[in-house]
Amino acid sequence: MIFKKMFSRKWLVATFLVFFGTAFCIRLGIWQLDRLEQRRAFNSQVESMRAAELLDLNTNTPQDVASMEWRAVTVTGEYDFENQVAIRNQYIGDQYGYHLITPLLYNGTAVLVDRGWVPADGNAAPQDWRQYDELGTVTVTGQIRLGQGKPAIGGIADALPAAGTRLAVWNNLDVKNMSAQFPYPILEVYIQPNVDAEDAVPPIPYQPIIELTEGSHFGYALQWFAFATILFAGYPFYLRKQDQ
Repeated sequence: MIFKKMFSRKWLVATFLVFFGTAFCIRLGIWQLDRLEQRRAFNSQVESMRAAELLDLNTNTPQDVASMEWRAVTVTGEYDFENQVAIRNQYIGDQYGYHLITPLLYNGTAVLVDRGWVPADGNAAPQDWRQYDELGTVTVTGQIRLGQGKPAIGGIADALPAAGTRLAVWNNLDVKNMSAQFPYPILEVYIQPNVDAEDAVPPIPYQPIIELTEGSHFGYALQWFAFATILFAGYPFYLRKQDQ
């Protein structure tokens, strides 16, 4: 009786909306569980890399270095300031500026280093950045990071330079596309140097604060599944009430 009523002409649209709403809530619940698994995988990656010993690129540059994001790393070499680039839209507090991304040459190859924040005022062109040069041999210690192109949500893609030209200021720290404009091979990762809390002289290094929690994804998944159950089981009950 209820089944026939659900698909009668009077209730057909309502039934369709209930089925659609139920499927939609279930899909959102599954999406939250997927987010939970991604978060757990991220936490596991960070924890395992932070537990690994310091990687010295001068003695060992692994082929799978791109799988070692968040691992502590050190390298000694010389900066190539002629090929330095910058990332726009970077802030310290409410101060707008750039992050200087400089190739560090070592052992016949190079790795990009995010040397940190510099103010926008007086630093609009590559020649202005030369005031922050660190000449000679330097040792950089920090963590391995993966670059990224345009974020999936928001952000602006970089207009890649034509053959033989260089893009000096980028929107994204896109290591893969940046590599095309360097005259030597570079690793597919970059280094984020360790932060000194008392360092107030640009360039000022930056590292993100990471909370290794599972977040609220599981709770949200339960909520969406509960909504689906209420819709699917409550609808027949509602129809029965209409006969009374």
